[in-house]
Amino acid sequence: QVQLVESGGGLVQAGGSLRLSCAASGRTFSAFAMGWFRQAPGKKRNFVAAIRWSGGSTYYADSVKGRFTISRDNAKNTVFLQMNSLRPEDTAVYYCAAVARWRLNLREPEQYDYWGQGTQVTVSA
Repeated sequence: QVQLVESGGGLVQAGGSLRLSCAASGRTFSAFAMGWFRQAPGKKRNFVAAIRWSGGSTYYADSVKGRFTISRDNAKNTVFLQMNSLRPEDTAVYYCAAVARWRLNLREPEQYDYWGQGTQVTVSA
């Protein structure tokens, strides 16, 4: 079994920053890619960012491009999401996810094999 554990969420004022972390543990696990999604109350889960383990290609939702940065630590099976210039509309539960085999489209939640429990990010105006 693979576990993904997120940390780093919290309450921040608009314009502030937060850094989310997601560590993968459990049985021998080699992620092909990891990503972040978010879900606000009453809304569907939306893609935020993703990174391929080999080569490090990154992908971002238009709404966070230029403000959020995804990165990884291969040796620790950990992915990070640096969130700057936060806005109230960024408020959501943020989920970490991982794929265990190559996927073409990393923007769809259905492509992911493992999910974390989520961490709340609240941005006040």
